[in-house]
Amino acid sequence: MDIENNPWFQLPLLLLCFCLCICPSLGADTIAANETLSGDQTLVSSGGDFKLGFFRPGNSSFWYVGILYNKVSVPTVAWVANGEKPIFDRFSAQLKISDGNLVIVNGSQSPVWSTNLTSPGSSSVKAVLGDNGNFALMDGLNSSQIIWQSFDHPSNTWLPGAKLGINKRTNTSQLLTSFKNEEDAAPGLFSVQLQPSSEYYLWWKMTEHYWTSGPWDPKAKIFSLVPDMLRNYIYNFSYVDNENESYFTYSVDNTSILSRFIMDFSGQVQQLTWLEGTKQWNLFWSQPRQMCEVYGFCGPFGVCSESTDNFCQCLHGFTQTSPNEWNLSDRSGGCSRTTNLNCGNNTAVNSQKDRFHTLSYMNPPGDPQTPDVGSEKQCEAACLDNCNCTAYAYEGSICSIWMGDLFNVQQYNPGDSNGKTLYLRLAASEVPDSPKKNNTVIIAGSVGAAAVAALLVIVLLGAWRWRSRGGRTKSAEGSLLAFGYRDLQAATKNFSERLGGGGFGSVFKGTLPDSTIVAVKKLESVSQGEKQFRTEVSTIGTIQHVNLVRLRGFCSEGNKKLLVYDYMQNGSIDAHLFSQESKILDWNTRYQIALGTARGLTYLHEKCRDCIIHCDIKPENILLDTEFCPKVADFGLAKLMGREFSRVLTTMRGTRGYLAPEWITGVAITAKADVYSYGMMLFEFVSGRRNSEQSGDGKVHFFPTWAAKKLTEGGDLLELLDPRLGRDADMEELTRMCRVACWCVQDEERDRPPMGQVVQILEGVLDVNMPRVPRSLQVLADNQEQIVFFTESSSSGQSSQAKSNTSTASSQSKSTTSMNSNTEAGMSWGHFD
Repeated sequence: MDIENNPWFQLPLLLLCFCLCICPSLGADTIAANETLSGDQTLVSSGGDFKLGFFRPGNSSFWYVGILYNKVSVPTVAWVANGEKPIFDRFSAQLKISDGNLVIVNGSQSPVWSTNLTSPGSSSVKAVLGDNGNFALMDGLNSSQIIWQSFDHPSNTWLPGAKLGINKRTNTSQLLTSFKNEEDAAPGLFSVQLQPSSEYYLWWKMTEHYWTSGPWDPKAKIFSLVPDMLRNYIYNFSYVDNENESYFTYSVDNTSILSRFIMDFSGQVQQLTWLEGTKQWNLFWSQPRQMCEVYGFCGPFGVCSESTDNFCQCLHGFTQTSPNEWNLSDRSGGCSRTTNLNCGNNTAVNSQKDRFHTLSYMNPPGDPQTPDVGSEKQCEAACLDNCNCTAYAYEGSICSIWMGDLFNVQQYNPGDSNGKTLYLRLAASEVPDSPKKNNTVIIAGSVGAAAVAALLVIVLLGAWRWRSRGGRTKSAEGSLLAFGYRDLQAATKNFSERLGGGGFGSVFKGTLPDSTIVAVKKLESVSQGEKQFRTEVSTIGTIQHVNLVRLRGFCSEGNKKLLVYDYMQNGSIDAHLFSQESKILDWNTRYQIALGTARGLTYLHEKCRDCIIHCDIKPENILLDTEFCPKVADFGLAKLMGREFSRVLTTMRGTRGYLAPEWITGVAITAKADVYSYGMMLFEFVSGRRNSEQSGDGKVHFFPTWAAKKLTEGGDLLELLDPRLGRDADMEELTRMCRVACWCVQDEERDRPPMGQVVQILEGVLDVNMPRVPRSLQVLADNQEQIVFFTESSSSGQSSQAKSNTSTASSQSKSTTSMNSNTEAGMSWGHFD
């Protein structure tokens, strides 16, 4: 039989050729000039990292053409083409090349979106989806010639390799603009854009900027107001400024790390990394730090509070303008009056003048008008006489009034000394009636007497309560006490003496009825603070160790969450290491602090029923008592791990500059994450300065790299020492600490010692051999253009000799820890006589 002429054989071949010619095959990365993409068809980049097709966010009924991550289990959009014009039917719509342009057409073939190129080039163009997430329109005859690319037109996401800057020739910018909300990919209110002054602004409606990166510092190679860039070991940032363009870009050395910057619809610019272990995007960096710093975050007549779950509420007398949008975390529509003002309608029957509702502990909006009046009554009248006036404040003989919508009102916590009183204008029916002023003298006297009697009873009951509390504090030694909020308010004199603070709240000094001085941590962010509160109480409330801060009790009354600790007279170690005004800690004190801290961590990791990973070891969290005995503190980020498990999955937590590499890669962590942070802190104990800092000449100094090279190359370790110590240190202890620090910050977990053996090394029970320079530090050492090390002259002129207590006899009696570069996992640690 003639197979070639057999129609039954030819028909399948014809169909196959037809499909190959006009249909993009599933998984292909290219659309040619005669091909279309529709319905469920997708393009997939050559390496499989990205896909392009029709998608709809959340429960939206609208469809968009966009680029999504292909290997991420959570649908994540990297770019959107038709954000302003979504489509309703993806099967009738098409993405295709027409007249040299990429276009999206709907079912009636009307264009929805186009690249709008006026000179598109040849008719043989093609569009290719790259493995970097860039969708590029290219000349088919010259594949290296890019005619148009999505990297030049980002939506809300900035990918590695893309530019974010200004084209000086065309006077155009690449800027990120947020989506409207989680179900609407239309451009939102917030944008990030490079300015001609070489700094980035965050904009609200491109009219109000509320955060700046500060200008680019070419010597330090950072933006002046983003010091976190000094402590970054994962990303390579570069800034280019020439006659044609100015832009900022970044790359990631480890291609297994998925990273992106986004302009979030919350108004924050965020850096996120994908954690495969937890199957979620983890927030690595964000600005502004506080949500209430975002301009217009809660919309008109919304009030922002860091102490509420969703940050935003409506002012008294107002309701949500769009509850559905609020449910999608979009509060930009703000709030509307429940009752209209009577101003301008006072001739109506039974009309009442508008009145003012008192709002205490507020941060009022900026830019008020300041009429020249002489009293608070006149200030109130000035607002009442103007129908556009919506609020006033009077403080220190200064009258402030606000016209129109109120934006950026912030609610502080009661007792906050920064809080001011704001008077909000409402319809009379929205303001509770105040007592009538025409009461008789007899009634007034009776009420006054009753009030005095009631006040006396309250005072007596309060005193009795305080005495009883004090008795229980003494008798309940070793157990946690449940304090009342008013008790702690009185103990801290209304939270007047602030000792410090962090991401979750402030710490105040207080005195209990038995004269015991305590430190009271007041959690200020309920959304995160509630979780932190439970973690801290359940973690540290059940353990006792001389090198762990003692939790005496707590308060939990609604949103009021407080923790009561022993007061540490000498504060945290950072105040002594990095401040030029504090007393210099001698070498012996530093060494004992390092040893005590290691003992506290050993107890957490190895002695408790469950292994407790602290997750935020840094000098700020090591407190010192009157004898400078160290106490590990702040367990709000701690993670408990049962002894039957070797690892635990958790979201990224901690402080940049002390984070172990495994946090970034997303693998399940072990207690070795604390070991890494401890090692980074040891370097600071030695040098008496931050590991990363900028000197007066604008150069960036990174101490651990210089210390590791000095150690491994046999240099003078006294050059590493804090110059304020005058080279006065025990040489054996200094060598021991430097070696331990270097082993603790090894890239691989298996190469780091457990804390129990760190204690033995610092105690002199075990010897430890020479470490190798970790790869992450070596990369910095090899890239002198990015970083400059401390010079040996930084401590020259210090002529005091070091003390040497080396003992041959004692060293012969010690075991030796062997850690060679080819050591197998698990063999480096734990095999000792």
